[in-house]
Amino acid sequence: MRIPLVALKGLNIFPGMVIHFDLNRKPSMAAVRAAMKADGRLFTVTQRSMTEEIPGADGLYNVGTVVQVRQITKLPNNTMRVLTEGLFRADLNSVSNNENGKYLEGDITQIIEDDGHISEDKEYEEAAFRTMVDMLGGYMEFHPKVSQSLNSQIDPSMSLGEIVNRIAMNIPLSFDKKQSLLEAVSTADRYEILSTILFQETNISRIHSKLASDIQKRVDKNQKEYILREQMAYIRKELAKEEEFTDSEIFLKKVDELEAAGDIKEKIRKEIRRFDNISESSPEGYVQRAYIETLLELPWDHASVDDQDIERAEKILDEDHYGLDKVKERVTEFLAVRAMTNKGRSPIICLVGPPGTGKTSIAKSIARALDKEYVRVSLGGVRDEAEIRGHRRTYVGAMPGRIATGLRHAGVKNPLMLLDEIDKVSNDYKGDTFSALLEVLDPDQNRQFRDHYVELPIDLSEVLFIATANDTSTIPRPLLDRMELIEVSGYTQNEKFHIAKEHLLKKQYETNGMTGAMLSISDGAIKDIIRYYTREAGVRELERKLGEICRKAAKNKLKSLQLQQKQAKTVGSRRKNAVADTDGKIVVNNRNLEEYLGKRKYSQLSANKKDEVGIVRGLAWTAVGGETLQIEVNMMPGKGEVVLTGRMGDVMKESAEIALSYVRSAGKKYGIDPAIFKDNDFHLHIPEGAVPKDGPSAGITMATAILSAVTGKKVHCKVAMTGEITLRGKVLPIGGLKEKLLAAKTAGIKKVLVPNENEKDVEEISEEILGGMDIIFVSDMDEVVYQAIEM
Repeated sequence: MRIPLVALKGLNIFPGMVIHFDLNRKPSMAAVRAAMKADGRLFTVTQRSMTEEIPGADGLYNVGTVVQVRQITKLPNNTMRVLTEGLFRADLNSVSNNENGKYLEGDITQIIEDDGHISEDKEYEEAAFRTMVDMLGGYMEFHPKVSQSLNSQIDPSMSLGEIVNRIAMNIPLSFDKKQSLLEAVSTADRYEILSTILFQETNISRIHSKLASDIQKRVDKNQKEYILREQMAYIRKELAKEEEFTDSEIFLKKVDELEAAGDIKEKIRKEIRRFDNISESSPEGYVQRAYIETLLELPWDHASVDDQDIERAEKILDEDHYGLDKVKERVTEFLAVRAMTNKGRSPIICLVGPPGTGKTSIAKSIARALDKEYVRVSLGGVRDEAEIRGHRRTYVGAMPGRIATGLRHAGVKNPLMLLDEIDKVSNDYKGDTFSALLEVLDPDQNRQFRDHYVELPIDLSEVLFIATANDTSTIPRPLLDRMELIEVSGYTQNEKFHIAKEHLLKKQYETNGMTGAMLSISDGAIKDIIRYYTREAGVRELERKLGEICRKAAKNKLKSLQLQQKQAKTVGSRRKNAVADTDGKIVVNNRNLEEYLGKRKYSQLSANKKDEVGIVRGLAWTAVGGETLQIEVNMMPGKGEVVLTGRMGDVMKESAEIALSYVRSAGKKYGIDPAIFKDNDFHLHIPEGAVPKDGPSAGITMATAILSAVTGKKVHCKVAMTGEITLRGKVLPIGGLKEKLLAAKTAGIKKVLVPNENEKDVEEISEEILGGMDIIFVSDMDEVVYQAIEM
């Protein structure tokens, strides 16, 4: 049998042994890859010399083990970690390179082993078994670590051959001694060799222990006196504060007061007893103290009582946020279910929407409305799985994960935990952070969430999780499936106006030391800030602009007050509270707004004033809301070439080609001479060339513009449209309809053509947006042409 071969340095693998080892030699890694492409079997054999880099047949032992490769892991520095399971012994007949010369192959013969018994006499077999167990007991007396691993693996029901194999695999021996055990084919030979080794190792350990004991007895007398003096000083220090409790006593008292299950308390008491036996100055003592304090501060069974008053919750949510009706409705539904059943499962909600739309702040309001503790866990940029599950205590500087730490800070087992920016989580070689979140956000698993640092099950089933994200495309599907998605779309201008007037302005007054009596910003000024100084789906930039006005007003107010103080001093007057003077109220309106914010940053795109040929108004969705796009098509004498400009993406370019193909195929229907497409060039342009544009939703817009340019017919200036087009002229549905219709309304569009399949989306849009516009549902280009072009 020929099989890929891997030479091991100082390592022997036995049949039945599951072990992983690291490889960095190219032939060895190539052999593993070749094995994985076949049946996953690999022949492992030990080198005779540890220093030989590429051994030949003479540098390898004659007996090795055929293993099954279970897992391969890539490590840094071009290293491969291989997990294998030993199958059977085999003789190595010859060694050769494979056809490509990339790795070694071995010609091997399987060794047939006996049934694991050394004699047919049962009494002799039992005596040999007991002898082996006794010798092992003597050996483990000096090797307690081996004792811990072997005790769980040895069973009295095992055969003599099985126990010999288990001992050979687990005791630490040099590789040449282990090789002698591997090469012993019969159980009787292995028994004899192992007995000799155990006897020798036990004698060596006994002599070593006696030598160490003798050395310990020869400790210097001065050192003994030093230790005794230190102990006496410690005793005197303890006697001087008899009335105080020790750390262990304080911990035990806290355990008695802790609201936790009995097994949790017993585990903490066990850790306290261990802490008691560790020296106070030992580094391990500090680690153990931190661990015990963490366990005592976790809210195992301590829960807060939720406020189930729905009217109060609705009032608080309405006070703090304008709009966001779906979020508010879901929270009140949860309250109703909890009140009716006394056990309603906490929902796991994911708020998805553009930046600045109030996703994070609504979570705070929900916590206040339900009278819950609020904990924010920022996941942006988290790459290490240990940030979620915690670090194992074996590592220096280990600490609990962010979930356990959040519970610790909350002090209760049922807080509202905000997982902020869950779509910004990433992965690297340290683990898959999204997979760690699967357990956290699965109601059927998070009752027994295990943090690697805490090492005890933590119940997360009563935690109200709310996640926020800007984009769900980066979140794996299994994780999305565990969350209830609620879309938080951009605000309309009217919604922004109410938010600014009812919430943002008050906040900025307080932040900048102003009051309504000192500064007044008119409604017209607020609306102009929204129209001409911000372009966003949320209200963050709007809040910054209001803050900028307040800061400049505060500066002007302070200058005025200081000037009044100076004038008062010159005339001998004393005005002690001049700063509180509110005379001369500052008023900001749309006439003096530029004095505070400078020139307007944005212009409001409006509908064209007259019907034109080859110019059509389209609608687009962006991360900061909707926009209108003017698509222009010019036809000029040429050779039938098509030029596309305006920084279009690949999908949009394909839409333009589809639109042109449709117009050419339907030319007869519209009375178009086919020669036009051969004798003319077409240039399709979308203004604002510096702004990237992509997506299929401008398909019908481009087709209408091309048709208008070819036929010479004008397009209605008050019409805008959105929809994907097929080669047959069918109109397909699109997304982001609310933002697009809002942009159309802002631009003064009176008629909007929308795909027929988007009718259900239009029904969910408020009348505030739809009012004043005629929404026409279209299913093919004939309907689009009828509504948009003067044919």
